[in-house]
Amino acid sequence: MIRFLNVSLMRGTKPLLEGADLTLNPGDKIGLIGANGAGKSSLFAMLRGELHADQGEIDFPAKWRMAYVAQETPALDRPALEYAIDGDVNLRRLQAELESLEAAEHTQENGIAMGHVHSALADADAYTVQSRAEQLLLGLGFSLEQMQQPVASFSGGWRMRLNLAQALMCPSDLLLLDEPTNHLDLDAIIWLEDWLKRYPGTLIIISHDRDFLDEIVNVIVHIDEQKLKRYSGNYSSFERQRAAAMVLAASALEKQQRAKAHLESFINRFKAKATKARQAQSRMKALAKMEELAPLRAAAEFSFEFREPLAAPNPLLVMEDVDAGYPLLDAHGDKVGGKTIVSRVNFSLQIGQRIGLLGVNGAGKSTLIKTIAGELAPLTGHATLGKGLSIGYFAQHQVEMLRHDESPLWHLAKIAPTVREQELRNFLGSFNFPGTMVTSPIAPFSGGEKARLALALIVWQRPNLLLLDEPTNHLDLETREALTMALAQFEGTLVVVSHDRHLLRATTDQFIIVADGRLQPFDGDLDDYKEWLFQTKLGKGNEALPGAKPAAKAAAPAAVAAAPVPTVDRKEQKRLDAEERQRMAALKKPIENRIKRIEEQMAKLNAKKADIDARLLDSGIYEADKKEELKNLVADQAFCARDLGTLENEWLELQEQLEGLAA
Repeated sequence: MIRFLNVSLMRGTKPLLEGADLTLNPGDKIGLIGANGAGKSSLFAMLRGELHADQGEIDFPAKWRMAYVAQETPALDRPALEYAIDGDVNLRRLQAELESLEAAEHTQENGIAMGHVHSALADADAYTVQSRAEQLLLGLGFSLEQMQQPVASFSGGWRMRLNLAQALMCPSDLLLLDEPTNHLDLDAIIWLEDWLKRYPGTLIIISHDRDFLDEIVNVIVHIDEQKLKRYSGNYSSFERQRAAAMVLAASALEKQQRAKAHLESFINRFKAKATKARQAQSRMKALAKMEELAPLRAAAEFSFEFREPLAAPNPLLVMEDVDAGYPLLDAHGDKVGGKTIVSRVNFSLQIGQRIGLLGVNGAGKSTLIKTIAGELAPLTGHATLGKGLSIGYFAQHQVEMLRHDESPLWHLAKIAPTVREQELRNFLGSFNFPGTMVTSPIAPFSGGEKARLALALIVWQRPNLLLLDEPTNHLDLETREALTMALAQFEGTLVVVSHDRHLLRATTDQFIIVADGRLQPFDGDLDDYKEWLFQTKLGKGNEALPGAKPAAKAAAPAAVAAAPVPTVDRKEQKRLDAEERQRMAALKKPIENRIKRIEEQMAKLNAKKADIDARLLDSGIYEADKKEELKNLVADQAFCARDLGTLENEWLELQEQLEGLAA
């Protein structure tokens, strides 16, 4: 087990932990959460022995093998597959020892030593290591061809995947993963989830992906106010427990405040009276001893909203027979052809559509979004833009293009040069850029703060079409939730690629899949997509768990051969079940979409009616000079009530239809 006993830690002048206690059991799968800067990565560094507590001690079994993801990847000529296998340090040590013995003079003693090494290699699964590494890399999105390419040929994000593969290849009792999903797309995350569920050791994950945490962890450790607080269950369970604790804490605080007020009242009334002086003194001591209850402090809520678009062309965009891809240029920079990624795209975007783009890594999702955004010209075909189309495009390279030597205020003033500075400051303040932060260079900002600035610049421009390519990378849980809420209320059209399933579920109402170079509707939900992904693309890559024994793998074909009929029946039944789910989803989807739109309209009408009702309660509206305004308000109130009644009736009818389908 892992125990933190009275642990305190300072970084500079900032206390991260103060007298923290925590016990974690072997085999626990723990989600470590807390605000940015709370000390999550520092806690990992203490477990790795890179940092030492200022006070207290951290204890876990000395024999435990620990694995974690390296943060740096050297530009090596070593093939990616060999680099991944390097993660099994013990195996590499045994292989090097065997090579040394084979190169030495053959003696009896040498032969015995070689026998011991061969036995140790068998125990280390040396004879399946290549296939296990290939399965890991396939699951993380690498092709067989890429596995033979040198590490130096990969970009930073792909090198982080290689580092993750090294950590997963290493047999371990304790696995530390710090934001493992940041450089992964949805298909790789789904694969990793399944792998981690079957990991036999103790797992501690830092992640801002709530669905990922919900799927894997059974314990949450929250770093809050320099303490480590343990909660049983997944992230959703933590949220419920936290909310309940806040209610109880508020009640306890209120009760204590009443008791204090009663004591203070007694003291003030009787401390000057001789007959009551003794009792007053005793109550003063009780008041002094009363421990001050601090209310559970909720994380400061951050929220924003997209401003209403200035125009609403319909359709916004039409693509006819478009081939999306990259132009090929000669030595003079002239176009000599193109590499098609997605072909024969016939696609239109209507006002109010909310589309999630699905597809495995490399299928062409980002290429398609760049083509819609106009960053890539169609290789063939035509793209027609609606008059008044205003695109808000967010991708990781937008964050990288920010001027690091300039401030948030400079960036916003550049696109709004005629707007008063105070208005710009107020707007940036709503995105959590307060005080001097708004005029400071962004170079030292975190990745999440830079992403938040890029989002703020998009929101300012009031787009009617939002194109978002992995918008949640580097965002913390609070900012992700704020983005999800803002997108759910966005009145324009949305196309999003994201590995954050919570965001996809909350903000989109239809999915389109990019697969085999084509664009086609996907009639199903994210659970159906997960099933499709494992059946068609990822196969059985999750057999690459550390410690998998060759004997167990060898036994599997015999079991299949002994009972072929049930296996086929189960597969056929699974396929039929999936088809039925897709059929029901196709029937439900238009009804659910209409219900969602009705609820949005009802919310707006209720807000409008509440405003009218409030104005009608103002006595000033009944003065003689306000007669016309009063007349209009009464008419608007009647129209709102009528429209709400119509929408409520339609909502009830649609709910009955949905219930009929469910039955």
